Order: sequence, then C-alpha cells, then structure tokens
Amino acid sequence: MNNGPLLFLGILVTLVSSFWGLLLAPQLQIGRQQPVLLEATGETYPQPRPGMAQQGAEVYRSLGCAACHSQQVRGFGGDRERGLGPRISVAQDSLQDYPVQLGSVRVGPDLANYGSQHTNEAAILLHLYAPQKAMPGSIMPPYRFLFETHDSATNLGAKDGSFLLTDEKKLVVPKPDALKLSAYLRSLKTDMALYEAPIPKAPKPAPSPAPAATNAPAK
Repeated sequence: MNNGPLLFLGILVTLVSSFWGLLLAPQLQIGRQQPVLLEATGETYPQPRPGMAQQGAEVYRSLGCAACHSQQVRGFGGDRERGLGPRISVAQDSLQDYPVQLGSVRVGPDLANYGSQHTNEAAILLHLYAPQKAMPGSIMPPYRFLFETHDSATNLGAKDGSFLLTDEKKLVVPKPDALKLSAYLRSLKTDMALYEAPIPKAPKPAPSPAPAATNAPAK
C-alpha cells in the first residue's frame, strides 16, 4: 500500500497548523489591539511618538542598537527589582512602533523605561559621543560621527545640544541625527499602569518592634 499521499498530507497539515499557531494567530490577536484610555490621565496609551522622536526611532534602528539593548522588562530575573522599570512590558507598549525594537541581548542596559530615568539631553548626547566619559568602564562604542567638533575658541554661537569638552578643548555640536536619537531615547517610557500590567504597590515598612515589658517603676 502506498502511504506517500497520506504522509505528504500529514506533513502539509503540520506545517499549516504550525504557521497558524506561531504566526497568524498572534498577529490577529495583537494586530487588533488599539490604544487604551487611561482613566487616571484621560489620555490614550500609547501615544504616537512626536515627529523628532519618531525619526529618532529610524536612527536607532539604522545603528543596530537593538543588537546590544533590549526594550522589555521581564517578569522574571529580577528586572523590576534592578530598577529597569516599574512594571513588566506587554504588547500594548509597542503598538505605535514598527518595526518593534525589542532586542534579546543585554550587552548594555534595557531601555524600555529609559526616558523616565534620563531627562537631561546634554548628558544623553555626551554618552553618545563619549560613553566612557559619561560612564567609566562602559563598553559602548562612541558614535562620534553623529557630531561635529570645533576648536573651543571658535565663536559659533549657542546651538541646541552643544557642549564643551574642556579636557579636549573641543566644542561638540550634535548633528540632526544625534538630536533625533536623543529625542527617541527620552520618549521611551513605561511608567504608567495598565490593566494587564499594573504597577505593584511598594511594600509597607515593617512596624517597629514593641518595647520589651519591664517591671521597673515609671519615671
């Protein structure tokens, strides 16, 4: 008896089922999600990223930042305890991003909630230009091609994000892509509670122990 057709049919059904279960079903479930209304603020979440931040997402992608940084606070491994974010990451966080830059390796720190923890643009730009100056011991490569340098005595006038490196006697001026990337990083925030990802309440401090009983007369 020739079982070839049945074997072929079984393989085909298995492949179709796997394709449906692993790809199509999640796409239908997540792809239908819409921004939700936050009762606490009356705003929808997630909001579309502002124009410069959205352009910065493309700079982030083009530089391959997701190869060393993740954007997902996990529910295991002590991510929240290490201060990576107040809650775990969920699909809702990425509705406005395409392609999603979740990453999977943490050569550098997770960036899911970076914008809530870092608001100083000058410090962020310095980190991009000279990571080891901003964070001694960092293994992050410098992205100096995103900046222009000038003699510190040159009178260029004030420019957005420019800063002076006194030890190198250089005036560092960010190019547009550096400002866009900084805007994108500052837009990464997951500090709002969601129905499917509430922010756990801080544990109450332990009560002070009651004083030991004593028979000594009151003073």
